[in-house]
Amino acid sequence: MPGAVQSPVSLVTRVTCVRRQAAGLYWAPAMPAPSAEPAGPFPPTRHSVLEAVRGGDADARRRACEALAAAYWKPVYKYVRLRWRREPADAEDLTQGFFAVAFEKGFFERFDPERARFRTYLRTCLDGFVSKERAAARAQKRGGGVVPLSLDFESAEGELTLSPPAADVDLEEYFHREWVRALFETAVARLRARCAASGRLVPFAVFERYDLDRGPDTPTYAQLGRELDLPVTQVTNHLSAMRRELRRHLLEALRALCASDDEFRHEARLVLGRDP
Repeated sequence: MPGAVQSPVSLVTRVTCVRRQAAGLYWAPAMPAPSAEPAGPFPPTRHSVLEAVRGGDADARRRACEALAAAYWKPVYKYVRLRWRREPADAEDLTQGFFAVAFEKGFFERFDPERARFRTYLRTCLDGFVSKERAAARAQKRGGGVVPLSLDFESAEGELTLSPPAADVDLEEYFHREWVRALFETAVARLRARCAASGRLVPFAVFERYDLDRGPDTPTYAQLGRELDLPVTQVTNHLSAMRRELRRHLLEALRALCASDDEFRHEARLVLGRDP
């Protein structure tokens, strides 16, 4: 039904597909698990990092810029490697340089949500930055008081090696897919950390074993129950709870990266694969 909220099971299918595609593996999505509860409504409006980056509090702007870099650095790096055909070392320097100059020059502060989606605006800024890389390199050397970001470029390069895109890939669509994958990775990391902090190691282990590490050897509910000494009903309950919580973390992370409710709902439809 148009406008219906996607179930947590469908969301997990998308998470798992993203992870398996990154490793160059493809498999048929699982059938929905029994007793999966419908997803809830969109989370309430929150102040986004895009609001903070345009605010008057310098410390809040710095934290907001760091949050944007954390969300976008990997799509930026891979895009530079493919669109501009740069070697890994050059792409690393350009990624660091882009965010340094963006923070110093206020690129993100000038974003107008009435004119474009933020990820489109960011990619346009990136293209302009790389096309003028000599001037950008000089700006990076000036530093502007910006400390280089700690980014795991090795993992990003490993993903490109394991699952190289087709030669004729649509780079705009590729950037979007990589952004979606980074968003899912953020949500999974938050769920993992929250479960570790609250002592819910078994529920997350069930979720990781059945959904995140899904493949040809994925156990059935009964096999997983025997493996973890749980009744099948508890396996079902743990999966349902983890899927709901993952969806919440995903939408919270997405909401923080959107400038308005309209943009959030638009991006949520794209990310969750629902009809508009």
